[in-house]
Amino acid sequence: MPEWWTYTLSDFLMYAPRTYWRLVENYNRDFWPLHLPLLAAGLAALWLAHTRAVRAWRPIVLGLAGVWAWVGWAFLWQRYATINWAAQYVALAFSVQAVLLAGMALRPRHTAPQPGPGARGAGALLAAAGLVYPLLGLALGRPPGQAEVFGMAPEPTALFTLGLLLLVGQPSTRTGQALLFYIPLLCLLLGAATGWTFLN
Repeated sequence: MPEWWTYTLSDFLMYAPRTYWRLVENYNRDFWPLHLPLLAAGLAALWLAHTRAVRAWRPIVLGLAGVWAWVGWAFLWQRYATINWAAQYVALAFSVQAVLLAGMALRPRHTAPQPGPGARGAGALLAAAGLVYPLLGLALGRPPGQAEVFGMAPEPTALFTLGLLLLVGQPSTRTGQALLFYIPLLCLLLGAATGWTFLN
């Protein structure tokens, strides 16, 4: 039996990359054209957050909560968990994030401090990256049917959420801030690790 330090990330992959991309393609086909209104809603949320539309703050965060609940159930729990048992735990984390976002939306606005210009700039870039995320797949040679879109797939949803949270303001408590930011960051790290194994 090989020593534990000789293992690589690829040794822990429970499925072939083509199996995952076929799952994504079937998922996209099943719910097309839901991608279009989700992208439109993302653009609208980014514009409203960037223009500091105070009245739109609560619907933006509630919308994010709904998107996290949807991706956690429709993609992670219903589909991805069929080829990767660990996806059910990621789905649970998505549910927790949805609840935390809903709680943030219900909190009075004055408890969330206004972000500085640096945070707003970084937030706008991250959110925009989440919306154009499907272009990454095209650049890597994957067909459009396998595109990972905000509101449908975990990584672009996490990226967009991090950006929007920076734009609309952070929770006042360290614990709330950690939970709201760490779950999307963990999602991105897991996605990067999986993507790395696909390329090796």
